[in-house]
Amino acid sequence: MINQNIRNIAIIAHVDHGKTSLVNELLKQGHVFHENQVVEDRVMDSGAIERERGITILSKNASCNFNGVKINVIDTPGHADFGGEVERVLKMVDGVLLVVDAYEGPMPQTRFVLQKALNLNLKVIVVINKIDKPDARIAEVRDEVLELLMDLDASDEQLDSPFVYCSARKGIASLDPDVLGTNFVPLFETILAHIPAPQGDETKPLKMLVSSAEQNDFVGKLAIGRIEQGTAKIGDNIVLTNYHEPRNIKGKIVQMFTYEGLKEIPVSTATIGDIVCIAGVPEVKIGDTICSPAEVAPIEFVKIERPSVEMMFMVNDSPFAGRDGEFVTSRHLRDRLYKESVKDLSLEVHDTDSADTFRVCGRGEMHLSVLIENMRRDGYEFQVSMPRVMFKEIDGKKCEPIDRVALDVPDDSVGTIMGKMGMRRGELIQMTPHNSRTKLEFYVPTRGLFGFKSQFLTDTQGEGTMSSVFYDYEPYKGDIAHRDCGSLIAFEPGESIVYGLYNAQERGELFIGPGTEVYAGMVVGENPKGNDLVVNVCKRKHLSNCRSAGSDDALRLTPPRVMSLEDCLEFLNDDELLEVTPKAIRIRKKILDHSLRAKARGKTEEVC
Repeated sequence: MINQNIRNIAIIAHVDHGKTSLVNELLKQGHVFHENQVVEDRVMDSGAIERERGITILSKNASCNFNGVKINVIDTPGHADFGGEVERVLKMVDGVLLVVDAYEGPMPQTRFVLQKALNLNLKVIVVINKIDKPDARIAEVRDEVLELLMDLDASDEQLDSPFVYCSARKGIASLDPDVLGTNFVPLFETILAHIPAPQGDETKPLKMLVSSAEQNDFVGKLAIGRIEQGTAKIGDNIVLTNYHEPRNIKGKIVQMFTYEGLKEIPVSTATIGDIVCIAGVPEVKIGDTICSPAEVAPIEFVKIERPSVEMMFMVNDSPFAGRDGEFVTSRHLRDRLYKESVKDLSLEVHDTDSADTFRVCGRGEMHLSVLIENMRRDGYEFQVSMPRVMFKEIDGKKCEPIDRVALDVPDDSVGTIMGKMGMRRGELIQMTPHNSRTKLEFYVPTRGLFGFKSQFLTDTQGEGTMSSVFYDYEPYKGDIAHRDCGSLIAFEPGESIVYGLYNAQERGELFIGPGTEVYAGMVVGENPKGNDLVVNVCKRKHLSNCRSAGSDDALRLTPPRVMSLEDCLEFLNDDELLEVTPKAIRIRKKILDHSLRAKARGKTEEVC
């Protein structure tokens, strides 16, 4: 049976190439919204962090209609750190829209997501987006996409993938690169013509692979997936099984939903090709197969790539511990981390020798920083260590993760960036000049990118763009200096005073302003000279009877550098921790006592 009334597609692309804007317009022109309805920009990015950062973190489901055909659309993340989301949802679709920026062309994540789609033999429609940009290079980008397809060993059929040229923001699409178009009808028609309708045998016993799961406040755990064969009805008995582990859990379909626009609509029955949410088995997890008891046979689930970066999460033991957080104990921390690892297959959590410390492994710094930010917003208080890469032993050799990095920089910054990448053991693989800018691609050890982003933006005066994706494991490349600056460390507990800050700012750049509570051992700034320096930001001016000329002049403070969570993670050194609470983030030394810290380092710290 072929269900001609349905098409299942995923939108895949590199970050910021316009996936979510494209979905917005598909929903608008697919009659999901009323004609006069006000629709917010990037309506699919529903999470607070997604809207703040302008990125998609979790894949989202929606549907629209065109000429009586229901098109199920899955919006996927574009950042490499959330590639696990892309890998698992591709099992729910029959084709993909590969969105490529008309100026930037294929980027590292474009290669990654396209490779996954080709491996699953999915149909591809290439959407060259932002064709209305003044610097768009449509013909060149088309050739670059074709070169990428050949480089990834695409079949002849995949090489013949149709191209659609559009501007998602303006809601226009065309099959001719020289014509702007007036609406999205050419894209809709291409989807119906090129993406195959789902097929299967609805008379056979039910089988559905669980590609996603979410928690519903009213019905509990929901299993989300596409029905591969058979028909699902409310009240049916089901069995959970798994391809990779022995699992046989009985349950019943209590409720079932399908997607209409952005809403989950209750349904009593669903069949081949329908993407549904099923409630009734609280033990369900991603990768399980929901089967009829008449035929218990699991569907193979895609193997998610292993994490390459790890951090230690631990109970907060700073002098300010317990002030802000609602969840502060090791039990709270452990429960939340393990619950997160069930939802996010790219995340691994391990116990350590200490009951207060957990090893958390993820795809990258951003992957882990989003977890940290979500936890602090939910009332958790904890500490994390500096991110580290995960080494492997392959054929008796120590190997490390390598990233493929794409940098787009002004021509006058090329020399500086080449030098910085050389210091980080980068290997240049491609260099393409275009309109007073140059696109550079490198293979770089993942650890070489820690702390590089802020330096990169400084070196390019904020005009450079940078993106990376995991490439492979290769033999260890040698030592790489993590950072060439030291820390300014608070000498004593108290509240920072203008007089103390004024003297401290002569030693480096401060992270705090006046009126900030500090404790001894807390990092309050950066020392550009490379060594750690203890400063007294709580120091008050001594009163005296003598007054000298200019002694009462106003002290002028340089505005402090406001450190974001990512900035703090980039700044962290081996002997430092990041204290995270719902109200604050603070960098601190692992050993707070100055004399004990100096003894541990084998030298005396300078105090001023």
